[in-house]
Amino acid sequence: MNCQQFQAIVLAGERTGGNALARSLGLPAGVLAPLAGRSCIQRVMTTLRESCSVAGGILSGPSASVLREAPEFSALLEPGDYRWLAPANGPAASAFAAAEHLNSHPLLLTGADHGLLDTATVDDFCKDALAVGPAGHRPDIVVGLVPHDLVREAFPDSKRTVLRFSDGAFCGSNLFAVTSETGHSGLRFWSEVESFRKRPWKIAGRLGLKTLLRYVTGGLAVDQAFRALSLKAGCRVSWVAVHEPRAAVDVDTVADWELACRLLEREKAAPANPQQGTGPAQGGGKRQAGGPAENRPDP
Repeated sequence: MNCQQFQAIVLAGERTGGNALARSLGLPAGVLAPLAGRSCIQRVMTTLRESCSVAGGILSGPSASVLREAPEFSALLEPGDYRWLAPANGPAASAFAAAEHLNSHPLLLTGADHGLLDTATVDDFCKDALAVGPAGHRPDIVVGLVPHDLVREAFPDSKRTVLRFSDGAFCGSNLFAVTSETGHSGLRFWSEVESFRKRPWKIAGRLGLKTLLRYVTGGLAVDQAFRALSLKAGCRVSWVAVHEPRAAVDVDTVADWELACRLLEREKAAPANPQQGTGPAQGGGKRQAGGPAENRPDP
């Protein structure tokens, strides 16, 4: 693979009101939740360091008080390839501040709670994000979306937020690429709508009444939604499909932590067999880009 050198922004701040997973486990931060012998954030940082697409970046959060309380964060920062930045008021504001601080592109945004993320998914997403659209008309932000059918097949009992369009249903992947400085305006718009992340129809409402009506009646196609989003965000926003169902699972609730633990413990217990991949029930979806990049309309 011809790797492109992204810098990563890893969001590790806690939302207002704290983290139910952290409280349940008696931890100072949810991203310290143990997963098969390693913390969630350690798994994320290891994945990014093993990716051929990522070369360091910023760890946004946790707060300075949590940093002092949990020495694991200092150990993760010790190699020097990632710098700590105090979190802002919310993930979007934190992402914007980190992007401004780095002032280089392309950038990969993900969460420190993305404990099931693997290097193949990271590298595929980064490669696909840079291939969207014709030269000279590349998007400024690329969003990774996981087809809901794959997620439902892999995790039939797991509750996920689903974006339902006329041409398909998707779950978020918590993978975003910011390919230009113009994309920073999209991060500012994200800060305006992030409180609606679990209510997609409210986000559609911010894109205009016509868009809202088309969404709630099932008449809005995914590319139409991203064209409308681009107009509001002040930059070109597009998407790629991520065909790994585990990418749709953030370890930010007790239920998702238990799911991730089961998956990883099952993998540790299973004998290695290079002739046989993991089946859908274990989250082993096919990793490839979404539809052809040339089919993405120019916003």
